[in-house]
Amino acid sequence: MSPQLPHVVILGGGFGGLYAALALADAPVRVTVVDRRNHHLFQPLLYQVASAALNPSDIASPIRSILGRQKNASVVLGEAVSIDPRSRVVRFRRGTEVSYDYLIVATGATHSYFGHPEWEKWAPGLKTIEDALEIRRRVLLAFEAAEREEDAERRRQWLSFIVIGAGPTGVELAGAFAEIAFHAMRKDFRRIDPSQARITLLEGLPRVLPTYPEDLSAKAKKQLEKLGVEVRTGALVSAVDGQGVTVGEDRYQARTVVWAAGVQASPLARCLGVELDKAGRVIVEKDLSVPGWPEIFIVGDLAASKQEDGSLVPGVAPAAIQMGRHAAGTIVREVAGRARRSFRYRDKGSLATIGRAAAVADLGRLHLGGWVAWMAWLLIHLFFLIGFRNRLFVISQWAWAYVTQKRGARLITGESAAELGLTADDTAAQLGNAAAAKNSEEKSK
Repeated sequence: MSPQLPHVVILGGGFGGLYAALALADAPVRVTVVDRRNHHLFQPLLYQVASAALNPSDIASPIRSILGRQKNASVVLGEAVSIDPRSRVVRFRRGTEVSYDYLIVATGATHSYFGHPEWEKWAPGLKTIEDALEIRRRVLLAFEAAEREEDAERRRQWLSFIVIGAGPTGVELAGAFAEIAFHAMRKDFRRIDPSQARITLLEGLPRVLPTYPEDLSAKAKKQLEKLGVEVRTGALVSAVDGQGVTVGEDRYQARTVVWAAGVQASPLARCLGVELDKAGRVIVEKDLSVPGWPEIFIVGDLAASKQEDGSLVPGVAPAAIQMGRHAAGTIVREVAGRARRSFRYRDKGSLATIGRAAAVADLGRLHLGGWVAWMAWLLIHLFFLIGFRNRLFVISQWAWAYVTQKRGARLITGESAAELGLTADDTAAQLGNAAAAKNSEEKSK
């Protein structure tokens, strides 16, 4: 690849960055994709890793593998810490840097705790594989702790799960936790009944899925309650700690809390010296470029791009894909000496799954709920999932889970016994008590 060709640097290997790189495959440019992780993550299915339905490898693919046949693309494992627009240089954490002719920033967003970063310790969010594995670990450990707990009140706390935020992620997590407790693990314990678990979904706004039409919000709430989830709207959280959540004067005791209430843009945008919105997103030009720096494009969750009606383009995967492709197309047009075009988001609808054969779909004038919406959700997610292997594994796992109502990825990673305070004597005593209970049950028969 000739070093004289324009150099396009893409920060982030998510939907926006990856699809921008793929769109430049035949362009007369050099492409460098930089990400602090070596894989592209299919984030819409991350909650299924957190709820033990899928393994991380089922929804992630190495970026090098995806771009392996693209001769004009190279991949760098690293973390960008600053951008110098005047020098057209990106600097990395370990002091190295790379120059660019065009820059596409697609570093996404992270969790927002609305001024309470201390809550993250007790209520992890869901953005990465590490987040998903931590949530899975906490949920599965809660059932194990309840199994060995002698005190009834503490047992109830271990069997109580709270999800804060009823957007798509919160709704999906709450529904998945209900399926784990009421179906997948119902017969797996001897001292507790997992179906006695309490799953609570808290939303500060008046309804669940607040960005969806009201009729679909109502359908989602009804389906959640049918699954056994306690839904409370207009519930603004005022405190989170290791024992539960405070909402106004109400106290919810729970040992497992998950955060799905808000996001904030990647801090990398601050070094550009341009106007940001309240969520830290860059207020971009109509072609997705940065005001004053036409060679820099912002795509995905980091971009505040207005639609024709004045509303912002939503922070969803299809929007990030369209933005990435548009930024790449703009670069191709400019290299060829043609004029730029404004970005226009084509809304193809929104879907949220709630549980087994339960979902809602906003397809413009067509609003679907229940099994039909769930099937549409399955097919669309399989279509966008990268890699034949991943599609095969995911559809086989889904089919097995649908028939058996079991979860195949229930591994607790990390020092689980140490976290629960288990010693060798405790474990022996627990095993002895379980064996005695089983013998007593057999004798009574």
